[in-house]
Amino acid sequence: MIGGGRCPVVDTWWQTETGHIMISPLPGITDLKPGSATIPLPGIEAAVYDEDGKEIDEGQGYLVLTHPWPGMLRTLYGDDDRFVETYFKRFGKETYLVGDAARKDEDGYIWVLGRIDDVVNVSGHRLSTAEIESAVVSFEKVAECAVIGKQDEDTGQAIVAFVTLEGEQNEGSDDLEQQIRDHVAKKIGKFARPKQIIWSADLPKTRSGKIMRRLLRNIAEGDELGDVTTLREPGVMQELEEKMRAGSNGSDE
Repeated sequence: MIGGGRCPVVDTWWQTETGHIMISPLPGITDLKPGSATIPLPGIEAAVYDEDGKEIDEGQGYLVLTHPWPGMLRTLYGDDDRFVETYFKRFGKETYLVGDAARKDEDGYIWVLGRIDDVVNVSGHRLSTAEIESAVVSFEKVAECAVIGKQDEDTGQAIVAFVTLEGEQNEGSDDLEQQIRDHVAKKIGKFARPKQIIWSADLPKTRSGKIMRRLLRNIAEGDELGDVTTLREPGVMQELEEKMRAGSNGSDE
């Protein structure tokens, strides 16, 4: 719909550290899959590795660049050891650990799922928060969503979803909550259903629009928030804290 059929929509993956785009379709050449960064650009060598550093032909794991690229950063200022520890130690001196979880599909296309540290472990199932967020947002009445993991005695971590609804509706219902859970179960599986859904008119964001999931984790765990003055709307945090304390629509299944 965007561009009226005349303009290609290019979904790219890169980092400040890589210096430029690394994984991207070439307009008019690469078949697009909405949501996928597709395949590495010519000259770029990328792969998805499992925990043991073995390449995955199809499935989910760690996104890596298997060969250095001239435009990439060479060190962290004043701390060479930390640079090696962070990016190159885990899988070998030439394999750059991106820090993102990714999935490779049957066609070899790469789907970036989010940061490695934004992964929830529910009863042994490792789930990307980005994957769960995408499933929740694909529900027709949801405008925006942020997912975090909360410590849970039974499952290790429980999924908590902060959800903003479409239109002027600020509060959902028990029925709508169940519909969202069922929708996520169909998209991913029952183990990915949010245990707790918190309705929110807005989410804590920086002035550039980045959702501050760290603050949402602090709220869920009852930790101190610290400085929130950099948020676009600091008042959002007070509203969410009050809802968590009141146990607003946070009943378990």
